[in-house]
Amino acid sequence: MPNGAQALMKTLADAGIEVCFSNPGTSEMHFVAALDDEPRMRAVLALFEGVATGAADGYARMADKPAAVLLHLGCGLGNGLANLHNARKGKVPIVNIVGDHATYHQPLDAQLQSDIETVARNVSPEFVRSSGKTEDLCRDAVDGIAAAIGPPGQVATLILPADVSWGEGGEPASLPAPPETEAADDETVRSIAEAVRGSGKTALLLGGRALREPALLEAGRIAAHSGVKVFSEVFPTRLERGAGRPPVERIAYLAELATLQLSEFDHLVLVDAKAPVSFFAYPGKPSELVPDNCRVHTLATPAQDAAASLEKLASAIGADGAEPALQKAGRPGRPRGKLTAEKVCKAVGHLLPDNAILVDEANTSGLMLPVMTAGAPAHDLITLTGGAIGQSLPNAVGAAIACPDRPVLALVGDGSAMYTNQALWTMAREQLDVTVVILANAAYSILNVELERVGARDSGGPKARSQLDLTGPDLDFARMAQGMGVHAVRAETAEDFCRAMEYAFERPGPHLIEARIPESLNRTKRRLLPWLLRSLPNLPRPMAKVLKKKLAP
Repeated sequence: MPNGAQALMKTLADAGIEVCFSNPGTSEMHFVAALDDEPRMRAVLALFEGVATGAADGYARMADKPAAVLLHLGCGLGNGLANLHNARKGKVPIVNIVGDHATYHQPLDAQLQSDIETVARNVSPEFVRSSGKTEDLCRDAVDGIAAAIGPPGQVATLILPADVSWGEGGEPASLPAPPETEAADDETVRSIAEAVRGSGKTALLLGGRALREPALLEAGRIAAHSGVKVFSEVFPTRLERGAGRPPVERIAYLAELATLQLSEFDHLVLVDAKAPVSFFAYPGKPSELVPDNCRVHTLATPAQDAAASLEKLASAIGADGAEPALQKAGRPGRPRGKLTAEKVCKAVGHLLPDNAILVDEANTSGLMLPVMTAGAPAHDLITLTGGAIGQSLPNAVGAAIACPDRPVLALVGDGSAMYTNQALWTMAREQLDVTVVILANAAYSILNVELERVGARDSGGPKARSQLDLTGPDLDFARMAQGMGVHAVRAETAEDFCRAMEYAFERPGPHLIEARIPESLNRTKRRLLPWLLRSLPNLPRPMAKVLKKKLAP
């Protein structure tokens, strides 16, 4: 009979899990050995747990099914929490397998003993289970896999004691058929249809699977027929966009701009989304961004079928035959001269390949990215759903493994890249078709903005500023990447950057381009920004909208 680890491996593969991202330790050695017993399972090593968890996140976003993540005890799980947090906020399915000490060893409080369940519940609030017997292991596993798949997707954590893993008598188990997702009920659709047909202005706010093309087309029909505005969550899990697809306006990151976007609407209809709130609390400013006079409706929850719900709403208002507006094809010109953040975004729009996967963690340097890539060939956009930086490079690993026939472009700030730069090694080892652009402005630029927005100090003293500055010593990403086996160059002009992008897109394998740029929000702009944001409510709406477009197009 197989041991627990072998039976678990077969159970995972039978359930359709084909990839295991791992950072193992002693307690997981029987699981590691069992990888060779299952030809259907691909094993991908990460040199840091945050890379393994972020890669599983990126994989699931693009494969629409979970990967497994193998982690070592509570400390290993803790190291991977930030990107599991991003996955949880994005409702992404992941199956964590966290090794534990043998059951009889746990009471001894060895050096690495910890409360794994408490750590896990931060990111797996609905499913954390520790298997106590080998014969129960695979039944526990299929319960975890089913919980991860949902809907909605979630992070499920299975804790695997070493003796349960090596114990004989493992019995593979089968995953039950997933439940059918249902559309919104008739009464909900009728109520929202009345709001759409009423005299007030209505907006749709789409998130999750509502940002895939079938749902976007239905939302586009509703917009074309009834003049409804279509918004996306600020950081979508996966947005299908580009030429030939319905455009959607993302809610702004800055609370003041998001409030302006929503201020004219009487009804806000949520479709696999939550009502927007400010990312952080600010003195004297509201945390909830929906205006008091705006009524919030829920058409489809994350557990429901977003596309089918929108289709029912379109039918209820007579929009079945309406033609949705589609994004026209169009690229910006080729940038020239000294490299800036805006020119990087312009180059991406000019050169982005067809059917690419764009992983965006450009932060302040990517303010112009949405407008510059709007008319580029159809592509998928992955963003920082939970706000925990260090997601982009691991997400790119997972996306490239999920979609080996598609080019992956990851844009990431230099500060964010340092959180998970070990992902470059995995890209090289797996020979993944990923192009990484490091936007190297030598600062935590967003925190320089926030220092002034929260009113901590007008400009910050020398010690405060030193905590937000990445100079002394300067980071050299080209050399770092080369040391991990990734072809890398540095670009300081737009011409050099474009040539480097063309070289990377023409040749398979991982590439890194270190784009040396100034901060897009320099000190003068940062000092002006809080004043401009405070002035928005007092400006005429047309002028306020123009200002919003300048600040966050």
